[in-house]
Amino acid sequence: MAEQGFRITYATMSADNEELHKAYERGIEVARSWLGQRHPFYVNGEARQGSGTKEERSPIDHDLVIGEFAQATREDVRDAVAAATAFAPAWATTPWEERVALVRKAADLISERRSELAALMAMEVGKNRLEALGDVEESADLLRWNCNEMEKHDGFTTPMQSMGSPGEYVDVLRPYGVWAVISPFNFPMALAAGPSSGALVAGNCVVFKPAHLGAFTGLKLYEVYRDAGIPPAAFQFLSGPGSVVGEELVNHPDVDGITFTGSYEVGMGIYKGFAKDFPKPVICEMGGKNPAVVTEKADLDKATDGVLRSAFGYGGQKCSANSRVYVHRKVYDEFVQLLKEKTEKIRIGDPLEKDVYLGPVIDDGAVATFEEASAEARKNGNVVVGGDRLKDGDLARGNFVQPTVVEVPLDSWIWKRELFVPFVSVAPYDELDQALRLANDTEYGLTAGFYSEDRGEIQRFLDTIEAGVVYVNRRAGATTGAWPGVQPFGGWKGSGTSGKAGGGPYYVQQYLREQSRTVIEE
Repeated sequence: MAEQGFRITYATMSADNEELHKAYERGIEVARSWLGQRHPFYVNGEARQGSGTKEERSPIDHDLVIGEFAQATREDVRDAVAAATAFAPAWATTPWEERVALVRKAADLISERRSELAALMAMEVGKNRLEALGDVEESADLLRWNCNEMEKHDGFTTPMQSMGSPGEYVDVLRPYGVWAVISPFNFPMALAAGPSSGALVAGNCVVFKPAHLGAFTGLKLYEVYRDAGIPPAAFQFLSGPGSVVGEELVNHPDVDGITFTGSYEVGMGIYKGFAKDFPKPVICEMGGKNPAVVTEKADLDKATDGVLRSAFGYGGQKCSANSRVYVHRKVYDEFVQLLKEKTEKIRIGDPLEKDVYLGPVIDDGAVATFEEASAEARKNGNVVVGGDRLKDGDLARGNFVQPTVVEVPLDSWIWKRELFVPFVSVAPYDELDQALRLANDTEYGLTAGFYSEDRGEIQRFLDTIEAGVVYVNRRAGATTGAWPGVQPFGGWKGSGTSGKAGGGPYYVQQYLREQSRTVIEE
């Protein structure tokens, strides 16, 4: 069992715990033994090979083969949906207490396997030790949170008022049937575990498709659910391309609901196209261009720590990453100098190593985006620190870039486009109203941060900012660090479709629909 005495969250500043590191080192050895193999996908518990395999390599080292993953065909997707549809009535009528018990067992298995799952994740998508452990820990906590919500609300059954006639007057929430979950590379376990467990405890059968870069972690989540006793038709795992598996799930008439996490373009396409003959629920989380505002009354040490962690944690490859900062002109130079000094001290390298903070970005496309943004800043602005790809020694074998701070004009596309790399732009402002207007000037509305020791300024920010998750004076992260039951995670505007946040008190209900029941007994 993994060492459980030291709990890692995204707010954890360090991991100075020898038992934790010993367990993680053992986890690295276990995870290494899994690499380089061929893996099927699973339809109703049956291992299938589909149309061949696709190789996945590590962003740390292009010669490191994570595995070869079978690619599902459209027919495989249809078979999975058919199996889920056939089993849906049985799963829906399974007492909610039994479903909760199975998902809680899965949460315990994730905790027990924490070290090897985190080590695999580091190899597969490049997360450092704290980020990978945090992803796994959050996955277990999301399962437990969703179970607790079902329990707290007695399975979402509410007695209603009588109209006078004797009988049963009750309002219930019931599952939809078959739910698709499509997850991204950047939180390959948490952003699969949260929606899938919400759907499962609610009584839906789940057909799950992970991103290719993250497929192995997705397969390990499938194994956890099966080992916990979740029936094979209730949770099915399909690896394969979005143009085949994803498209078939989105267009299949028997898929009753869908949760997608990824780009705005793909998410809006799903949102507009999923429902054909009648409305169906779509939960999409679609990224962010998240601002932080630093006033002249801010603690600059605290503010620069928070910006650095949110801009460069996991290489900025978070939809909640802090990518733009507006700083009051009176403290601007001091802020930029302090952020530069702290950024220069970041250790870059193999994220499996204990003291490395910044690992690689995910792929060649991310490197190209980084280089394009750096070129724009050099041409039309100023690179304060960073701006280059790293090609020295072993770093040349992976996708390593420098954490970068730039100053560019406010009309540069850098301020608008979600980059998903370790890259943050800074600019001065004169009046707080101006800074808040700039912060809200985006189609996104996911997270936002604010630094001031003035309560009046803080209230103005809270009353004005257009974002679903906001943080004030948070050293552990200006715009990142949501955790189930602590900071629910969900966006406004172009960042989300439902207005409800994962890990919050209104999440599980999205996987259920309301039915009013009146049974007269005369």
